[in-house]
Amino acid sequence: MKPSSQRAIKAQQTRQLLLDTALEMFGNKGFDNVTIDEIVEKCNVSKGAFYTHFNSKYDVFTVKFKDIDNFYESFPEKINPAYTVKQKILLAYQAQMTYLRDELGVDFVRTLYMSALARTMDEKHYLVDPERRIYKLIESYLDEGLEKGDFVSTWEKDQLLHNLTRCMRSAVFDWIIFQNKLDVVEEITVLVTMIFDGIGKRED
Repeated sequence: MKPSSQRAIKAQQTRQLLLDTALEMFGNKGFDNVTIDEIVEKCNVSKGAFYTHFNSKYDVFTVKFKDIDNFYESFPEKINPAYTVKQKILLAYQAQMTYLRDELGVDFVRTLYMSALARTMDEKHYLVDPERRIYKLIESYLDEGLEKGDFVSTWEKDQLLHNLTRCMRSAVFDWIIFQNKLDVVEEITVLVTMIFDGIGKRED
């Protein structure tokens, strides 16, 4: 094996070790109670190694959170093409919220949202990045719905897309606040259904 390949493999192993260790420590001690010094000490690597792979502790969460977007790469193939556009959008959001609830958990997501609130005005947080796969997927379904006349034409596409994606963030934010008092999957179902009731195709 070439030295360059060995270095690449070693770097990937170090990155994964830092990621797994940091997430484990956050889960055990709480995000605010873990320092980067503690993470690198437990991994037996330098602080410089941490910053080679991550910009901050919050960046660890962003990397983990991106796992859900990988799911959307194959999501359209799992959806029955006979489904309506509204059904496709709702299923996409329900799958997302199920992942957040069952795989990541409310504590993890709370910290992720805290990182978004802590950013400066000049920083673009991953949560609101329009290039995220989930946003692109919803946009593609919206385009399909507008082409078929499923949505009221007096609404601009950008307005529809903005409010559909806002439903996603709103549902998660309420879930963080109320936790066990509401189910985030049920919450997104209600919000999106209400939006659809408002922008559905008008009957003459």
